Amino acid sequence: MTLSNAELYRLKSDARRGLLENDLILRRFFDRYGDQLNAEDGKVLGQLLALEDNDLMDLLIGRKDTVAALKESADTEAFKCLMLKLKEK
Repeated sequence: MTLSNAELYRLKSDARRGLLENDLILRRFFDRYGDQLNAEDGKVLGQLLALEDNDLMDLLIGRKDTVAALKESADTEAFKCLMLKLKEK
């Protein structure tokens, strides 16, 4: 089941970041996959968007594989799939 319009709007609002690079990556992601996101994707994305800008950037550009705040989530299949989509060029 895909996310409702309200849930998707909330995630897009949370995706507006202080770092332009994060904004560009997240905007590209939502343009490609926004209408396909399910509840599990929304949960993982919500956790990612709760991170500090620099931690999020480190994950998005592959400088780090995980951060302490996501230690448990980083091993899930949903997290790995979402990160692959976010890192697509």
